Amino acid sequence: MKTNLKSLETKIKVNFKDKNLLLKSLTHKSFDNENNNEKLEFLGDRVLGLIIAKKLLETYPNEKEGILDKKFASLVNKKTCLKIAKKIELEKFVLTLNSKKKNNHIEDKVLSDTCEALIGSIYLDKGFSYTEKVILSLWSNQIKESVITKIDPKTKLQEFSLKKFKKLPIYKIISNTGPRHKPTFKVAVKLYDTKFYSAQGKSKKDAEQNAASLCLKSLN
Repeated sequence: MKTNLKSLETKIKVNFKDKNLLLKSLTHKSFDNENNNEKLEFLGDRVLGLIIAKKLLETYPNEKEGILDKKFASLVNKKTCLKIAKKIELEKFVLTLNSKKKNNHIEDKVLSDTCEALIGSIYLDKGFSYTEKVILSLWSNQIKESVITKIDPKTKLQEFSLKKFKKLPIYKIISNTGPRHKPTFKVAVKLYDTKFYSAQGKSKKDAEQNAASLCLKSLN
C-alpha cells in the first residue's frame, strides 16, 4: 500500500504529511464501515465548490449569474469528478470490499466520491492555497472548456416554454422498471399546446433530459 500511496502522490504532485489521512480518503465504507472517506467526501465537495466558484468569478468578472451557475454546475458535478478520477487512475488506489480480487471493478459513483474525498484530505493536510493550486491544475482542461456554455435540453425547453406560454413544461413518470441497482425510467413531457413526448434513461433526470430533447426537435 505504501508504494501505491507514493505513486498516487506523484500523480497529483502532493506529498502528504499525514499518510493515514490520504489512506482514509481512499477507503470506501464497504472496506471499513467505521474509518472511511464519507466525511472527507462531504468536506471535499464544499472545498471544490468554493475554489471553482472563486476561479469562475476571477475568469468571467462580467458574466451573468445564471451563466456562471451553469459553468459551475458542469465543473463540479459527478461526471467531471469521474473524469478527474480516471485522469489520475484513482481506481488503482481505492479500497473496497473486493479490493483483494484481481478483477475488482470500481463503480463510477465510488470513483467520483473518492475524488471529492481526496480533495478533502489535501485540504486538511495542506490548507486552502495549496489545495487550490492542485484543483486548478487537475481541472485546467475543464476550466478552459467552460468558455463554451452548453445549455442542457431541459433548461432550453423550460426557457422556451416560459417565454412563449408563461408556463413550465409538464413532466410525468411513465414507468420505473428493472432492478433497484440498475433501473430504467420512462418519462414524458409536454408544453401548453403540444402532445406528450416520452423517452427513457438510467435515471429520472436522464429520462427527463432525453424527453426534453425529443420535444425540442419537434419544435424545430
